[in-house]
Order: sequence, then structure tokens, then C-alpha cells
Amino acid sequence: MYSLGFDIGSSSVKVALLDVKTGKAIDSAFYPKEEMAISSPQPDWAEQHPKDWWANLKLALKDVLTDSKVDVTQIKSIGISYQMHGLVVVDKEGEVLRPAIIWCDSRAIPYGNAAFEKLGEEHCLSHMLNSPGNFTASKLKWIKENEPEVFNQVDKIMLPGDYIAYRLTGDMVTTKSGLSEGIFWDFQTQSVSKELLDYYGFNESVIPAIKDTFEIQGRLTEEVAKELNLTAGVAVSYRAGDQPNNALSLNVLNPGEVAATAGTSGVVYGVSDQLKYDPKGRVNTFAHVNHSNTDPRLGVLLCINGTGILNSWLRKNVAAELDYVQMNEEASVVAPGSNGLLFFPFGNGAERVLQNENPGSSLVNLNFNHHTRAHVIRAAQEGIAFSFKFGMDVMELTGIETKVIKAGKANMFLSPIFRQTLADVTGSTIELYETDGALGAARGAAYGAGLYSSLSEAFDSLTKVGVIEPNKENEATLKSTYEEWKSKLK
Repeated sequence: MYSLGFDIGSSSVKVALLDVKTGKAIDSAFYPKEEMAISSPQPDWAEQHPKDWWANLKLALKDVLTDSKVDVTQIKSIGISYQMHGLVVVDKEGEVLRPAIIWCDSRAIPYGNAAFEKLGEEHCLSHMLNSPGNFTASKLKWIKENEPEVFNQVDKIMLPGDYIAYRLTGDMVTTKSGLSEGIFWDFQTQSVSKELLDYYGFNESVIPAIKDTFEIQGRLTEEVAKELNLTAGVAVSYRAGDQPNNALSLNVLNPGEVAATAGTSGVVYGVSDQLKYDPKGRVNTFAHVNHSNTDPRLGVLLCINGTGILNSWLRKNVAAELDYVQMNEEASVVAPGSNGLLFFPFGNGAERVLQNENPGSSLVNLNFNHHTRAHVIRAAQEGIAFSFKFGMDVMELTGIETKVIKAGKANMFLSPIFRQTLADVTGSTIELYETDGALGAARGAAYGAGLYSSLSEAFDSLTKVGVIEPNKENEATLKSTYEEWKSKLK
């Protein structure tokens, strides 16, 4: 038997096929081959159209089915991972009313800040564990106030993964984990927050039916099965936001365990069983994939918007003739600390860890007589690692102490410079695994459909492929550089 995982990212859509018996990936593919476009009609706006996610999903799935040549009748489950905090609005016919407002869009900040003040900081933090901030609920408020002709047609709101599941099954459903990431969920009443809905002026009918993260949430329709060359009735049995799903992919499910990613954005995600929060809202707490009312599992999430996108920007604009491996090789001749050059990666929208400020990216201490392109590349990767360290210090306030970081061997974690800098500046051991979000979603779906008897069984085959220990020789230099970087952070 096989299980499919769909990972709906902002850079690409990836599809992975899992052999349930062996726990190994049979094949995977992604589209587009270059990064998916993000539309920015105005400064600090970021939109993508859901039809583009669907089109890229179909292309990636076609490649997987063609290359693997598996018997599609043996594909028994589908899981979905998706970019968090996005907003898709549909009318009564299920038609999308406007492009999705995605995670790095900053337009809703004033509405979230006003809600935080009017509802009361204590209420928001103790009940929803977060400020409404720039999350999904606040984005819907922006539509209500600025596009009333659209808002008046809204029948249901969906997160990106909810929408893809709807396209597959025809059923509009969501999850507690998803509602918590949109700041719709009240952890005290264990229900949708009526206070937030009332304040924003939303009818609760816009919220889809709520399903568990691991259960059959719908089945593939005959029409879509023909479109995708699959079999009707396949169970869609798991969905989660990309960061909770990444933690699942790395078997990070219990208190004290920590996962990290560093794609377009960067995330450190720790699991707790305590309803704790950062009073300043610099890190966020959501329901983890295995959260329940009787056995709480909360994910404390640090997000840095400007991570891999900075490295990508450098390749396109500063080192166009190099690939990423060559960029790393060039930067490796520069000693840790980049000869005093400091790079701030905050150039991809408002940063929650900076309390929703948007200072932009910048270079500091640039010396035309000493610094080269190699210094710039290395300083960028060090700056990304420093931003992780800055946020991890905040995470400690919620009880997350990081000694071991688990990560997939992908994106920025392919860079020896980045991962060694992160280990050195945080003092943490980094464990690398052969997995990714799409494969994690496939495992989650197999468990949700009953193809695995437990999550432990689902991850028996997870393979560790590398360990990076802190280098004591670099500790003094990097910690000193980090302190200077932090002192100049605006």
C-alpha cells in the first residue's frame, strides 16, 4: 500500500509517495522548478492564487505517478501540509473570491493590534495564547473593512490546506490546529473564540466543520480522481500547517523536542504540554498535530520571514553565475565572523519576533577595502543563524530549552556554513534526517487512515543522516559577533 503527501508551500508544491510497509519514499517531485511567484500589488502585500497551487500539485503528482509506475489502486491515503496563516475565501458555490492573502502579507497588522488592545492582552494571551496580530482572522477583518463587496459574498473561509482538501473531496472542513494558527481557537473554552468573532463582526457560519488532524476528513471524488489519475474514494486523512507538519515529519511530538526548518522562511518549533505564551507575542503557541483537550501538546513557534529568501536573493542578484553549492564553497574561505560584516535578514515583511516591526534587510560594517562577495554570502548565512538564536532566547521564556535541533537535510540545512554557525552560536547539537514535509504528510495520512497502528510505527523507519556538534574553537568569535549583531538590531 502507498500514501501520498502534498506539501503546499509558497515557493513550490511538492508531492511524495510513501511505501507504507517499508516506510521509504518511492518518489517525489515539485513544481514549479523555479520559485512560485508571489504577487505584491502594494508594499507589504503578498498574495497567491489557489488555482496556481492546484495546477502545480497536478504537475508534481503526474511526475510522481509516471516515474514510480505504481498501481494507483494501492494508494490508500492522502495527507496535506500547507503554508500557515493564509486566507482563502469562497462563495456559496465554492468559488474563490480573490487571491489568497498568504503568511508574509503584513496588511492586517493594524487590525490585529487593535483587537489585542480592545479584547485585552490578558484575554488574548490566556485564551488564544497569542495576539490576533497578522494572522488569518485579522486578514479576514482587512477584507471586511477594505473589500466589503468581497466580504459580503464569503460563505466559508479556509486555510490553504483546507482549500486543497476541499478540491480533492468536495468537503469544507478544518482542524483545531488550523483554527489555532488563525487565532480563532479559545484554549480555555476549547471552542472557536466567540469574543474574537463578535469583535471582528464575523458570523460563526464562515468556519468550516472541525475534524481531527488524524482522521478521514473526506474522500477523493470520482471527478477529481479522473483529473488526477487516481482512484475515487481515497481517504484524505491528515492535514497540518507546514511547521507542525515539519515537526511531525521529524517525529517531534513530545514535550522538550525541537524541530527546525529554513526554507523561504525559517522556523524553530518546540513542543510543550503547558499553556504558556510570550507576553510580547514574539513567538507563538498553537495546537500541535497531536494536541487534545485531555493531553495537551502545544507547538511554540519562532518564525523568521527572511531566511532562505535572502540566500535566494543573493544568488539571483549578487552571484547569478553560481549555484548554492558554489556559493557555499566561495563563502567557506572566509573565517567565522565574516571579518566583522553583519547582515540582517529581515527583508520579507513584518517579523513577529521583532513585535511585528519591518526594519528591512541591511548590511552593517561593510568595508570596501576588506570585504568581498564571499564575505557577503557568509555574513548572510551567519545573520540568518543569529536571527534564529535571537528568537530561541525568547522561546526559553516559554520553557523551551533547546539542546538538540532536529531538521530535514534540505534548504539552508544543506549549507555546512549555516548549520555549523547555528550549532556554534546556540550550543545545540543538530541532527539531520532524510525527510521533508510532503513525506511527513504521507506518514500522517497513513496513520490517520489506519494503515499504521500508531505514530511510533509510522516513524520506525525515519533515518538520521548527519549530526553537527558545536565547534568550541568558533564559540568565542561567533558569540562576540552575535552580541554585536544583537546590539545593532533596530
